[in-house]
Amino acid sequence: MIDVQRLRVLRAVAEHGSFNKAAAALLLTPSAVSQHIAALERTLGHPVAVRSTRGVTLTEPGRLLVETAETISAELDRVRGAIAQLTAERPRLTIATFTSGGRRLLPAALSRFVAAHPEVELTVREAEPEDAVPLVRHGHADLALTYHFDGPPPVRPAERPPLTWLPLREDPLWLVLPSGHPLAACPSLELGELATERWVLGCLKTEAYLRRYAHQAGFDLQIGASTTDYFFAQSLVAAGVGVSLVPEVALAPTPHLSIIPTNPPRPARHIGLVLPHRRTPHAEAMATALTEAARATGTGTDVGTAADASAHTAAEQPKASHR
Repeated sequence: MIDVQRLRVLRAVAEHGSFNKAAAALLLTPSAVSQHIAALERTLGHPVAVRSTRGVTLTEPGRLLVETAETISAELDRVRGAIAQLTAERPRLTIATFTSGGRRLLPAALSRFVAAHPEVELTVREAEPEDAVPLVRHGHADLALTYHFDGPPPVRPAERPPLTWLPLREDPLWLVLPSGHPLAACPSLELGELATERWVLGCLKTEAYLRRYAHQAGFDLQIGASTTDYFFAQSLVAAGVGVSLVPEVALAPTPHLSIIPTNPPRPARHIGLVLPHRRTPHAEAMATALTEAARATGTGTDVGTAADASAHTAAEQPKASHR
């Protein structure tokens, strides 16, 4: 029988690259770490770690054990969370969400869920995709509202414990211009038509994504402002700092902005839910509520109406010189 504590020690050795550093991280002595690894090797019948002057190298059996240890650790975290829910006075549900999704999609879902399940104690944690997925994997959140850009979803079938990606809606990116911009009344635009503009970033992780589209359009991106808040970014656009590319769920139309679609193929985010394979009925109910909320905001009708209104306002504005 392989001891779980010894697997934990092996994980620490693999992470820190030495027995001494692993001992410090685990609040053990180096001798105790050596004893745990030796006992693990006796149980397995094969060496799992080789010490040298350059540190510790895992053997192939050692690497397999570390992969298994990570799965076991995540499962134990999930089970601890499930037990905590079972023994709590009130059932609990924790949701991780990215900011603009939480602002646009989550309130309607929460209202529906709370009306149907007033007994549940809700916790909402703001987290970007790179943080939200581990929260679900390790049982610190019951589900996560998140997104990804091009490529596969942020969960992989081979990862353990396995997670499920439930797609909710496409989130196309719209061009946002000051209402007095010379191109503000255009029904649509090519990205290359804004090649000389300074750009306002509303999310730092979108810079590489936007640079790639700019490169395809034949120009180098000029950054005028960088923020971590799409709503702040739109305020900067309205003030004339530059132009921006903003996901649909993060749009905050005002009379001072013109919201214009890009010509196809349109860049987009893909919004979805990350859920564990084994989930509670309350997590299923919240997933259903979020699916309905996404469906209600996924038609683009509200954005289209706002864009028409902003374009109409822009047409009435005196044109500024093209920067």
